[in-house]
Amino acid sequence: MQMRGCTGGKVDKIEIMSAALALSPEVLAKYQPVIGLEVHVQLLTRSKAFCGCRNEYGGEPNTHVCPVCLGLPGALPVLNKQAVEFAVLAAKAIGCEIRETSVFSRKNYFYPDSPKGYQISQFDKPIAEHGVLHVPAFGAGGEAITKAIGITRLHMEEDAGKSLHDGFADSGTRTYIDLNRCGTPLVEIVSEPDLRTPDEAFEYLTKLKEILLYTGVSDCNMEEGSLRCDANVSVMLKSDWEARGAAAFGTKAEVKNVNSFRYIRAALEYEIERQIGVIEDGGRVVQESRLWNNAEGRTFSMRSKEQAHDYRYFPEPDLPPLVVGAAWQEQILAAMPELPEARRARLMEQYGLSAQDAATLTTDRGLGDRFEVAARAAKSARRVAAILLSEITMRLRAAGIAFEQSPVTLDGVVLAADLAEAGEISSKQLKQLLDTCFAEGRDFAFVYDRDKPQQISDTAAIEAMIDEVIAANPGQVAQFKGGKRTVAAFFVGQVMRLSKGQANPALLNELVVKKLDA
Repeated sequence: MQMRGCTGGKVDKIEIMSAALALSPEVLAKYQPVIGLEVHVQLLTRSKAFCGCRNEYGGEPNTHVCPVCLGLPGALPVLNKQAVEFAVLAAKAIGCEIRETSVFSRKNYFYPDSPKGYQISQFDKPIAEHGVLHVPAFGAGGEAITKAIGITRLHMEEDAGKSLHDGFADSGTRTYIDLNRCGTPLVEIVSEPDLRTPDEAFEYLTKLKEILLYTGVSDCNMEEGSLRCDANVSVMLKSDWEARGAAAFGTKAEVKNVNSFRYIRAALEYEIERQIGVIEDGGRVVQESRLWNNAEGRTFSMRSKEQAHDYRYFPEPDLPPLVVGAAWQEQILAAMPELPEARRARLMEQYGLSAQDAATLTTDRGLGDRFEVAARAAKSARRVAAILLSEITMRLRAAGIAFEQSPVTLDGVVLAADLAEAGEISSKQLKQLLDTCFAEGRDFAFVYDRDKPQQISDTAAIEAMIDEVIAANPGQVAQFKGGKRTVAAFFVGQVMRLSKGQANPALLNELVVKKLDA
């Protein structure tokens, strides 16, 4: 399907700051921003929401389609059971209440990427409501606090197709329609207007994505459109806010379909300043939908913002009410994993991890799973965490590969951790062995058995080397005796060099200080 004369084009993904509007801090401080977010999440079902077509990203345009998702006359939708189960799982993970009986509606609008002329969605009776997420924020005095962000609703719907723009020298821009995405199952998660800063919005989205990934209901791949965000933002004078509160919200603008949390933060920063500038110049903010242009660092008007009545919602006549009773809910929730916050607390208590290590290990469910497998087999869970988070992660990042492609298996991590914990290899030797593993693509056990470094732990042998270094450096000995005790590190380094890095570091440090004190 092709249309001529449409405007549009590709926007380069250039990381820039939002365009400055030159408003003073004093002017900005007069206003209270109010932000609400609408997050669309594609569900990882095998088939689409109302037909048997493959729910799969990519493919040749218009090949994953059928009469149902094309909206052909006489084709009837059949609800995907797995989509319902994923929606319930996601809703409970963010603290929502499940509505036992929900209703699908038709949301009518006429865009080229919607062949039916309407979208099957939920309106006044969504599947879930009244959730909450707690995010880090700052109080009035600048102190770190935890803030509760309300979630108005989570409802189910289907995705539209996709417009593809391409430019031609002979005839300008052409727009093509790919309907493969039509009918992809979505949940839309709508927050309360509880967010006050772009940073709070960033934290909310980060936490929401983390939870959704843990549940496995979506891959949340923003580049492929699996997670998309619309941001509603308004500003009002703080004096009005303090006097009338929510009754005095300003006129909002909606920033549509931003595909990066960093860009959302930049778009909000720009839009807040833009609206304040309009008001300060004596103008009036218009309710509209706007798009974020990352290359220019600004938003621009897309169309006037529709109201609910503009969509002429009415109950979907081809789908009966959806009933998710208590027994089905219980069956669905049996698949609920331990969520990130609970897991962090448990890792700290069970394995003695620091808050920072526990937070890092739980940002990704797979990483947390790998850690726990290794930690249960190793002598020191904290040593395992240190090796995974520093040595292994650093080398994976440098090689540009994922944990699944790591040459060092979890058994290798356990062996490395146990050897380091027992003092049989030094940190330097550990690094050298891991470097060899990644250079050769071999596991730690193989490299260690082949290149097994001999760590010197014989007290007499180390003392002999210390005596040799002390005799060769009388000036440094005098500095130590004069009170400069940090010079002991010089002697440790010299002995390590003499031993070719094989001296037991803990024993060496102890013996150096003992010898110098004597």
